Amino acid sequence: MKPPAFLLALFLVLRCTAADSLVGTVMCGYQGWFNTPGDGAGLGWRHYGFEKPGQCHIDLWPDVSELDADERHDTPLKLADGGAAQVFSSANAKTTRRHFEWMREHGIDGVFLQRFGSSLRDPCTRAHCDRVLENVQKAAEAAGRSFCVMYDLSGLQAGEIDSIVMQDWKRLRTEKRVLDSPAYQRHSGKPVVAVWGIGFNDNRAYTIDECHALLCFLHDNPEFGRLTVMAGVPWSWRTLDRDAVADPKLHEVLHKADILSPWAVGRYDARLAERMITSVHEADAAWCRERGKDYLPVIFPGFSWANLMKMRGKTAKLDQIPRDGGRFLWKQARQRIQLGSTMLYVAMFDELDEGTAIFKTTSRVPQGTEGFVSEPNLPSDHYLWLTGQIGRALRRAIPADAELPVR
Repeated sequence: MKPPAFLLALFLVLRCTAADSLVGTVMCGYQGWFNTPGDGAGLGWRHYGFEKPGQCHIDLWPDVSELDADERHDTPLKLADGGAAQVFSSANAKTTRRHFEWMREHGIDGVFLQRFGSSLRDPCTRAHCDRVLENVQKAAEAAGRSFCVMYDLSGLQAGEIDSIVMQDWKRLRTEKRVLDSPAYQRHSGKPVVAVWGIGFNDNRAYTIDECHALLCFLHDNPEFGRLTVMAGVPWSWRTLDRDAVADPKLHEVLHKADILSPWAVGRYDARLAERMITSVHEADAAWCRERGKDYLPVIFPGFSWANLMKMRGKTAKLDQIPRDGGRFLWKQARQRIQLGSTMLYVAMFDELDEGTAIFKTTSRVPQGTEGFVSEPNLPSDHYLWLTGQIGRALRRAIPADAELPVR
């Protein structure tokens, strides 16, 4: 059932700040995981993969033309003119601030800051995660955007949800005092914490019971809980097939979540998008509505991980799910809005590895490797602008027409 348009409009008039509620917002995932030698983190070429000559980890190339000299880092790859191809580091507070200014300029509401549990084992990578969190908090406050923590459970072993994730959240609450920030995202009167990776059937070492304990902790613990908990779940979480575990216990676990967000990235291309979304949206939304939960669909601009797969000794097609100038992203957003969505999650802001980034990328790419996805006829900020337009369409400020908005 679609909410009456006048109720959504009334909510948006009464709403005080972007951080008050997720209703009416378009949020992006923010990885913040790119490192370079010399950035102070001591992690080398993290998530770039330039350790071996001629190799790299990414399928999109970041546009660093606006960055200052202290934000740009030479890579081993060369441009056609012989100059060094350059990238950025997520450890640089100036660059993070620039990213959030891009969000402000284009009307993007905020981010789910990815915090991988597997990166919290080692003091060095944990220090980088803390640094990125601090940078994001300050940048969000300065730009009038919002943020919240999203724990990604991928790569965790049995027992580590308790020993790593729960303990880390306690530290963020007591030492970092993350919830004191006026930019921290709230929903239904409580701070939002997201947990991604519940119920996938890809042989994860942690269990459904461990996920349940984490959700109970975040939802109910009198000292560290009392939060609005978002659960990132498989596309087929409700039917318990395809990418989801075939275990009815998953539904019991999800009763401790307040928002459900099924993962869509890579699940369809432009040919199948409409059919796939139609096949799940109404039933997913009804399940959530009947149990007093919100439904947060994921949309994505495209997908490509040819360079990443090559480094892993595998083969994947470059530009596997084409972006089509933004039409693929707009098509998903338009359908979700027409089906009644009141909030959307765009995956991702800065994900170069899987070719889903919406921030500024360039067609002036290096030579060699498996190549890079580029759209030379588009301005570098095209997907930032389009994501902002999706937010306007979600808030009924512009129509969600079949064709892309005119810039």
